[in-house]
Amino acid sequence: MKRLAILGIVLVCFATLCLGQRRTRSPQKIVRLTKPKLTGTVTFEEALSKRRSVRLFANKPLESEQIGQLAWAGQGITEKQRGLRTAPSAGETYPIELYFATEEGLFVYRPAEHSLEQTSDKDIRGSLATAASMQESVAMAGCDIIVAGSVRKLTTQFRNKARTFMLLEAGHVAQNILLQAACLDLGSVPVGSFTSAKQVGRACRLPAGFEPIYIICVGHPIEQAAAEASTNQEGTGVKRAALIVASQNYRDEELFETKRTLDAAGIQTVIASTRIGIIRGTLGSVAEANILIGQLKVDDYNAIIFIGGIGAAEYVANPIALNLAREAVRKRKILAAIGTAPTILANAGVLTGVRATSLLSERNRLLLSGAVYTGLAVEQDRLIITGIGPVASLQFGRTVADAITGR
Repeated sequence: MKRLAILGIVLVCFATLCLGQRRTRSPQKIVRLTKPKLTGTVTFEEALSKRRSVRLFANKPLESEQIGQLAWAGQGITEKQRGLRTAPSAGETYPIELYFATEEGLFVYRPAEHSLEQTSDKDIRGSLATAASMQESVAMAGCDIIVAGSVRKLTTQFRNKARTFMLLEAGHVAQNILLQAACLDLGSVPVGSFTSAKQVGRACRLPAGFEPIYIICVGHPIEQAAAEASTNQEGTGVKRAALIVASQNYRDEELFETKRTLDAAGIQTVIASTRIGIIRGTLGSVAEANILIGQLKVDDYNAIIFIGGIGAAEYVANPIALNLAREAVRKRKILAAIGTAPTILANAGVLTGVRATSLLSERNRLLLSGAVYTGLAVEQDRLIITGIGPVASLQFGRTVADAITGR
C-alpha cells in the first residue's frame, strides 16, 4: 500500500507539471499570406541593375504583402503536383527553411500553405545583431530573414557532397530574395558572417540538425524614406539628425545605441564621416557612412551629433567639423557629443560657460575651454547635450531624442 501511495503521488505531480506546462505554453499563430504576384512592373534586367547591398534602414516595418512576396521568392511553391519551388534543390530534398524575424516575433515559412507559423512572440532582432556582423543592419532592418539548412536531409543521398549542395541551395534562395526585394523597392543585404552561429541558432530556436547560413536584412532604405518626406522639413514635421562618426575606431555603443534610440523616436538619421562606405568601430562593429561631413548642411537637420571613440581625434582640429559645431549653435540647432567627442565642441569654442560632461580623460580640455565640467552621465545645457561615454549611450540618445521632439 505504501508503494502504491508513493506511486500515486508521483503520478499526480507529473500530471500537474504537464498541465502547468500546457497552460504556460503560448498558442501558435498562423498568418495566412496573400497570394503571391506572378507578374510585376520591373523586368529581370532592371532587377539585376537595381540590386545593391543596403545596410541602413529607416524605422519602418514591412507590410504583410511584402513579407509574403519575399517568402514566396525564396521557397514558394511553383508546381503544386510535385511541390517544386522557386529555388532548385538537389534531388528535390529541400533542406532549407526560412525564418522571419520582425517586431511582432519570429515566424517560420510553410511553403505548402504559403503561411507563416509563429514560433516566438519576442522581437529577436537585437539578439541576432549581437551574434552577427553588420550589427546595425540586423538590428534596424524591418525584417531579418534567416536562411537555415540541414545537411542531414542530404547526407543519405549525396554523402560527402551534402554540405556543398546545401550551401548552393542557400545561395539560390538568397539571390531570389535579394532580387525580389529590389523589385519591391526595398533595400537588402545578406549577412553570412556570424560572431556566434550557435547564438543565432538559439535565438531562432532552430530544430535539431539545422544551422544558420544567412541572415538577409530587408527594409526601407533610409535614403528612400528621407526622399519620401517633403523637402520642406517644417511643413511636414519630419525630424532629422546627423551623426558625425570617425572613419575608423568610433565607439560602437555610442553610435548604435544613440542611432537606435533616435530611429525608435521616428527621427531620421544619417551617418556622416570623412569617407563614404563601410566604417568599423573599436569593437569591430561596422556601419555605413552615406554622406561626407563636407556635404552636410546644418539647415537640413534638427541636431548635429558627434560620436566619440579614439578615432574621433580626427575631428578635434578638423575645420569642417569645428565649423559645423559653431554653425549649429549659431542657428539654434541641437548640438550633442558623447565620450571623447565633447572635446571637438570645446575646440570649436562653443562650451564657454556651458555645463558639460565627457570621458574623464577629456575633463581638462573642457575646463580649459571655459566649460563647467560636471562629470554627470548626461548633461544638457539649453541646446547643447553631452554624454560621459559608452555607459551613458542609451540615456544620451533618449535625451537627444526628447530635445529634438520637444518632449
